[in-house]
Amino acid sequence: MKILIVDDEQHVREAIKLLIDWEQLGIKEIYEADNGDTAIALLGEIQPEIVITDMRMPNRDGVELLAWMKEQGRKSKSIVISGYDDFHLVRSSMKYGGQDYLLKPIDPEQLMEALQKAKHSWEQEDQARRLDQQRSIEMNQIKPVYRDKLFSTMISEAGSGATVTVPAVLKEEFGLVGVELCQVIILSTGMLEPQISRKFSGNRDLLTFCLINVCNEILKQKNGGFAFRYWNSDHEIIILLWHRLAEWESLLALITEGIMNSIHGRFHYGVGQAQPFPSGLSLSYQAARTALKQRNLLEENSYIHKSEQGFKAGVYSLSIAAYEERFRLAVWSGKEKDIETAVESFLEAARLLPAITQEQIELWRFEYESMLSRWRQDLAAKQEVRASAEPSPGLPLLLLLDEQGRLSLELCRRELMNGLTAFAAMAGVGGNKEHSIMRDIAKYMEQHYNREVTLQDISERFYLSREYISRRFKQEMGENVFDYLGRIRVEKAKLLLQNPNLKIAQIAEMVGYDDDKYFSKVFKKFEGQSPNQYRKL
Repeated sequence: MKILIVDDEQHVREAIKLLIDWEQLGIKEIYEADNGDTAIALLGEIQPEIVITDMRMPNRDGVELLAWMKEQGRKSKSIVISGYDDFHLVRSSMKYGGQDYLLKPIDPEQLMEALQKAKHSWEQEDQARRLDQQRSIEMNQIKPVYRDKLFSTMISEAGSGATVTVPAVLKEEFGLVGVELCQVIILSTGMLEPQISRKFSGNRDLLTFCLINVCNEILKQKNGGFAFRYWNSDHEIIILLWHRLAEWESLLALITEGIMNSIHGRFHYGVGQAQPFPSGLSLSYQAARTALKQRNLLEENSYIHKSEQGFKAGVYSLSIAAYEERFRLAVWSGKEKDIETAVESFLEAARLLPAITQEQIELWRFEYESMLSRWRQDLAAKQEVRASAEPSPGLPLLLLLDEQGRLSLELCRRELMNGLTAFAAMAGVGGNKEHSIMRDIAKYMEQHYNREVTLQDISERFYLSREYISRRFKQEMGENVFDYLGRIRVEKAKLLLQNPNLKIAQIAEMVGYDDDKYFSKVFKKFEGQSPNQYRKL
């Protein structure tokens, strides 16, 4: 705690310093000023908790000093000392926040009492300020979440047919009184470009936070609306417009440019139609959602999708269910060539479609999962391998995008081939060692050694239980799954170690290890020496 003593007489300042046991009071720093002007210069620099000031001084006196402190909002507690028992001075002291008015000569007990009182008062007020500051921080953290919830609830209420009431807090903050029309635009984070997924390492909360900030910065400049996280969907940011609806295209262009500059990626937008506010919120939202679901994934450079432009479900449909018998016969033949022919016949039909929508992809996923689930249930009673009656979770839709974020039928072909050949192996048909599913698993690890590969990943991709993979892989390949993967990674690392410009941590990451110490441990297990020792050979 610091104190500033202001008096034009040096002997008075010295006397005050000698009269008090400052250490007992917890005051460690004592500063002096001989007039109000000097005191003002020090106040800004040292920020003392307590100020003791004389009232009559040359230049700026004590009254003017106290008035300045009050005007500037200084939190310091002030004690006035004076040689004059003057009512005017006492009143001025109280008016400008003086805690006590002491007469010279100064009584030590009175001064100590005044200082204790000032200290106690300052500590109480400081604690209150800290609590207020903490509450303010907490409110600032809660406020965006609260706003998101209120706006999300309005959309839900509009969809349920209930009367929608605009909360007073939103009316006041966003000036929604008198608003008659609104328009919902959905920014979708469901299908991400691969570079965006890598950049944010799967942290969708951080991605959503960044996107909303960019949107609201532009919307605030244009006074056009507000962007928020929609509580009823994990992959949707709502851009709600209520002013300048006719300018939505230029607003989206600015938002797209802002996102590209800050995040370096592109996202898809579903644009709903203008509707009455707030009763039409849900109608506009549903139209925007439909526009996204019915967008043509074959149009690679199209990112803004209006509701009236969508392809209606069923117009250009292609069903996996219609090919189930071909797939089943190919699988039970046990021949990879037959499976490939069946898959290719499906893809040929897919390539002829003028449009492939997200609805179509979701239908394929559902049909594919249902087909394999039925097959597994039929097989479960006949095989040693434990087959689940529940459909496997399958691959996320993201994996149907290539490195440029485009829909890839080649990835679709690969998934179908992996799933069907894996099922053929599980069913025990074919028996050709050259095409053993364990060798396919080994090949998969050789192709993906530089990424995280878990037994669960392999289990889901090849539709086999983890226990079965562990047992059969060691039987056929002579070592367990992770030793095999580790050996591949070490061999790749040995090649990279020949480049002196690459650090060990970089090499570890390039062969699939996040922890370079663990990489060194694995390397030593296979090579009998550390990566650094190997590099020096």
